[in-house]
Amino acid sequence: MHGMSERDYAARAGLSRGAIQKAKLAGRLVLHPDGSIDAGASDARRAAATDPSKQRPSPASKLKPVSASAVAAVGDTLREHGLPPPSGGGATFLQAKTANEVLKSQERRLKLQKLKGELVDRARAEALVFRLARETRDAWVNWPARAAALIAAELGLDPAAMQKVLEAHVRAHLDELAEARIDLG
Repeated sequence: MHGMSERDYAARAGLSRGAIQKAKLAGRLVLHPDGSIDAGASDARRAAATDPSKQRPSPASKLKPVSASAVAAVGDTLREHGLPPPSGGGATFLQAKTANEVLKSQERRLKLQKLKGELVDRARAEALVFRLARETRDAWVNWPARAAALIAAELGLDPAAMQKVLEAHVRAHLDELAEARIDLG
């Protein structure tokens, strides 16, 4: 034999043996005198006779480059769950699929916790805390005016002077509280 058998050419072309037999009968393949297939000439003839829109893309052309940040994210997700991170600069399909399943599981858990009322909206919680802090501050700012006369009467002091002293102490305390910042990050 000078060329390839139907089976060998089918494996090379990525087609079934039946497809190769049909192409042979239709004259789309170049044959040697002994009936074997001239692979190079047959590839050229098939390419010329095949509609480009009907051609299958090669497996290599389907692959898209994966960014380094995506590989790093896969590694981070795997590490967080005690699984070995990607080695050699890239993640295997199994590692990427495992990381994807872990993330989907986490999303589902968070969604369920939110539905059960175990999680709250951060922006809403911050707004409520801010409103509560403002109401508390306003109550303390108004307290000396209400309490100064009662305290002054009990101690036998001047109510106006008592109010000024209380206001000074309350404002100093509120200033100290304003400096303390809570980090919700």
